[in-house]
Amino acid sequence: MSNELIINSTPKGDRIALLHDKRIVEYHIEQSEPQFSVGDIYLGTIKKLVSGLNAAFIDIGYEKDAFLHYHDLGPNLGTLQKFTRDVLTKKGKNVRIENYKLEEEIDKLGKVDKVLTRGQLALVQVVKEPISTKGPRLSCDISIAGRFLVLVPFSNGVNISKKITSKAERNRLQKLMSSIKPKNYGVIVRTVAEGKAVDEMERDLKESIAKWEDGIKKLVDAKPADRIIGEMSRATSMLRDLLNNDFDNVIVDSTDLYNEAKEYVHNVAPEKEKIVKLHTGKTKLFEQVGIEKQLKMLFGRSVSLPGGGYLIVEHTEALHVIDVNSGNKSNSEEDQEATALSVNREAAKEIARQLRLRDMGGIIVIDFIDMKKADNRKMIQDIMRDEMRGDRSKYTILPLTKFGLMQITRQRVRPEMNVSTHETCPSCAGTGSITASIAVSEIIAQHVEHLVTKQNEKKLTLLVHPFLSAYFTKGFPSIRMNWFVKYKTWISIMEDSSFGITEFKFLNQNGDEIEISS
Repeated sequence: MSNELIINSTPKGDRIALLHDKRIVEYHIEQSEPQFSVGDIYLGTIKKLVSGLNAAFIDIGYEKDAFLHYHDLGPNLGTLQKFTRDVLTKKGKNVRIENYKLEEEIDKLGKVDKVLTRGQLALVQVVKEPISTKGPRLSCDISIAGRFLVLVPFSNGVNISKKITSKAERNRLQKLMSSIKPKNYGVIVRTVAEGKAVDEMERDLKESIAKWEDGIKKLVDAKPADRIIGEMSRATSMLRDLLNNDFDNVIVDSTDLYNEAKEYVHNVAPEKEKIVKLHTGKTKLFEQVGIEKQLKMLFGRSVSLPGGGYLIVEHTEALHVIDVNSGNKSNSEEDQEATALSVNREAAKEIARQLRLRDMGGIIVIDFIDMKKADNRKMIQDIMRDEMRGDRSKYTILPLTKFGLMQITRQRVRPEMNVSTHETCPSCAGTGSITASIAVSEIIAQHVEHLVTKQNEKKLTLLVHPFLSAYFTKGFPSIRMNWFVKYKTWISIMEDSSFGITEFKFLNQNGDEIEISS
């Protein structure tokens, strides 16, 4: 299975697509100025304590106060609070974790107003981004994620991922991390650390500690609501979590992103540095790889299945509902049970992909086509489990009910991803009246004549919808060939499926858009 990360840089931010065998399975949009991302650490101010919720509301600079529940304070809250005060009052002088005496752990069943006070400053970490009408959710159990391990300041424990099942390997990693980690730093060893050498683990540990110490230096002069430690970019964090021997390509179309990705891969896995590539072609990166077309087909209310069935995806504030339909598949199998099983198998695979692609979280209810046999219902549940194994979010899958309903809970830490599959007509702007499509080709021809003969433009490039591209280039002699004979210059024509049917642009020889009068 091939794995590729495709990153398209736009003025509004970066679009990131993860492909498995050329099929998109994850899609993210990262704003140019990312704020309140999962993993960011802020110096917050406690604005309100709510005993009924056993929680606090914290000001970290977002329009709404962030939410911090008692269970998210972490056992070492006392040490964190004392350390934060010392750094701020002593300006960081002689304040180091290694020399620190850890405070007594707080009561797991305690009350928030017994450990926090209104107006107090607190070091907090974002664990869930703002979603809908809710502000960010926070934790005081601070951690720094690395490639092979997660660093936990103010702790001394070494925990190993449960997915590492070999007892010998677990013992090796336990002894290794216990011997190299400094005092008062705990670590959680990630699954990808299995089989890794001591030098790789030690380098990752040192990088995480350096990131924490850089943040503490920033804390010295920090003001309330300042970001102390920022999570790395979404693209780099995906490389950190996903990069392995099965990764084939990381393709970017921005020089800055290319240098950032190449430097990161060089530092963590020098042997994989060659997989980072810079796209320099004239065709847009997402267009060339076929992502634009996939996005338009996969984010609609209706999603087609390979065998003729289809899904209907509905979203509400409380939950997501997915309905499985057989479509024109109904007569292709021997009986109704076989038809239902066949469609449901395809649906389970596509739904697992849709959950990752749209980053759907919370409660998801799936209405599969009814099946009478218990073995068939068990098979669908097994397929869903297998397909979701690569999902990085925490999830729970319940068995199908006798009504054919499956319930899934999936961790939601970011707003759901949504791509509009409805296009506003570029000519009518939604009014319902457009220029006659047959006239568009004539308008383009007039512009070609003006640009070539009046403005003396050389090496013109015309960007149009694929339908118009075919109209100008197919057949013999094609319209483009007639232009060449008439004007003695070749007009390059590029397809862009994101354009409306009547939309077009001209580019000069430098690739800059030419302003044309309507």
